[in-house]
Amino acid sequence: MDAEIEQVYIERGIEGVRPRFVRPLIRLAHTGPLTVRELAESLDRTHSAVSQTVAAMRKEELVTSEPGPDARTRRIDLTERGRSLVPFLEAEWRATHAAVAELDGEAPYALTSVVDELRRSLERRSMRQRVLDHLVPPR
Repeated sequence: MDAEIEQVYIERGIEGVRPRFVRPLIRLAHTGPLTVRELAESLDRTHSAVSQTVAAMRKEELVTSEPGPDARTRRIDLTERGRSLVPFLEAEWRATHAAVAELDGEAPYALTSVVDELRRSLERRSMRQRVLDHLVPPR
């Protein structure tokens, strides 16, 4: 699905944007500059995941990174290019949610319910632990 959403961007002349960039870009547009930690907390993502996403967005000239209030932090802000894309990305976000709702209606079970159930299951026992439980040492 992500590849097809990315294709929508390309068809609209938007190069270098990935679906995982959308929420952080929209959040920054609404909040202004944030540290990676603040952005991660606001998106309910890990610091590491957001740090990697920010690095990829910086490479695509969607965000800038400047020293924060202390030497250990950096404040992330939108570039003009990043800011100019937000109205389209917000429209795409709404369209994607509508498409997921449509899929939920067509499937014999709701995609969103399955994802929620999987998330709860993985919170009870991580994928790492599940793999380890099934891992048979070589003889």
